[in-house]
Amino acid sequence: MTDADLAEMLSAIGVSSIQELFDRQIPADVRLGRPLDLPAGLPEQEVYAHLRDLAARNVSAEDEITFLGAGMYDHYVPAVIDMLLGRSEFLTPYTPYQPEVSQGNLQAMFEYQTAISELTGLPVSNASVYEGPSAVASAGYLARLANGKPKFVVSRGLHPHSRETLATYAHGFGAEVVEVPLKDGVTDHEAWAAAIDGDTGAVFFQQPNFLGAVEDAAALSAAAKDSPAVVVGQYDPIPLGILKPPGECGVDVCVGEGQALGNRLDFGGPSFGFFAATEAYLRRMPGRIAGETVDADGRRGFVLTLQTREQHIRREKATSNICTAQALNALAGVVYLSWLGRQGLVELGELLLQRTHYAREQLVALDGVAALHEQPVVREFAVSLEGVDVAAVIRRCQDAGVNPGYALGREYDEFPDGLLVALTEQRSKADIDRLVEVLGAAVAAERGATVGASA
Repeated sequence: MTDADLAEMLSAIGVSSIQELFDRQIPADVRLGRPLDLPAGLPEQEVYAHLRDLAARNVSAEDEITFLGAGMYDHYVPAVIDMLLGRSEFLTPYTPYQPEVSQGNLQAMFEYQTAISELTGLPVSNASVYEGPSAVASAGYLARLANGKPKFVVSRGLHPHSRETLATYAHGFGAEVVEVPLKDGVTDHEAWAAAIDGDTGAVFFQQPNFLGAVEDAAALSAAAKDSPAVVVGQYDPIPLGILKPPGECGVDVCVGEGQALGNRLDFGGPSFGFFAATEAYLRRMPGRIAGETVDADGRRGFVLTLQTREQHIRREKATSNICTAQALNALAGVVYLSWLGRQGLVELGELLLQRTHYAREQLVALDGVAALHEQPVVREFAVSLEGVDVAAVIRRCQDAGVNPGYALGREYDEFPDGLLVALTEQRSKADIDRLVEVLGAAVAAERGATVGASA
């Protein structure tokens, strides 16, 4: 850009200098007022070494014994997934959402949708969305288009990121979000029923909820049946091997985070969101749906059946403007489900159930550790560390090579000493016993430090 270019641009917006532009737009008390404190430029080789040192400070789930969950889980990813995802016909094509997409990718989408429908007990599924929270928000938009009602009723047990994303979307299309509190670890049923009325466009809960407790999904759904509300359940897909599917609990739309299905943590992404619904909402679903058909010669084939975004239909009727199906990550999901099989998913759920209950029993037997609630749990549970600094306890545990879980106080003011502990099949009995040993020592040390500081 030349000085003449800059002068022309500044003139077009009515200021005489960059400084005047900043003075007008940025309050003085938030401006730095000095040059950035950056070191001098380095040769490429030294920059690489510096970045390598910074990267080495990261600790992954493979470097420690981790019980960190809260929506993303360290499940084992079998080698067959990388082998199939690495095939060039899946790995290299441009985002496969166009009508001319290959039969192989269309069949993969179709089989993924079939797997999600069977898993959720709902008849239609799309070909995936970005991730869990945006799937929740898209369900809100679906409800807004379906019944036009201005209120969403949301359980506080819904993942905090989902609540935040839904609230952002709701602000955009003028909907009010009413949050229902938890009682004894699950959604307060009386408050839930009282919050639902004729203006309610959708209700949202999570199964199991963010505290790991199994909700009475049928009762939560039934409370909304006399209203126009669309019942939306955000589900963890892994426990669906042993929990009643949402389609049998009165859920209209089931959404969720698909990372646990064959996708590694990868420092937070990418992942995919799944979205399934009753047939009544088929034409309101976001993204795209692949269908099965036959050609003129009667041969089996696959087509993109529905694409309800504004590139394909009128803007006011579009359900979203999602530009990718997260197809590669969703493919990992269907390969994972195929690798597990129906019985394998049940056995995985039973294994998690057993180890979760063993871990909870061992932890609450520690001095200074108590269960945050007594509700049934499947793969995750919450405990209270009774008056100690949870972040400090976590740091002590990490110094011993164990990540004990997620500090609930980061999202829930009402649980400042809460710790959420998650299990996967990768955490053995020996790992759990190690957690109990390390956490017990960390809590005792932190309590001692607290007493010493106050004496």
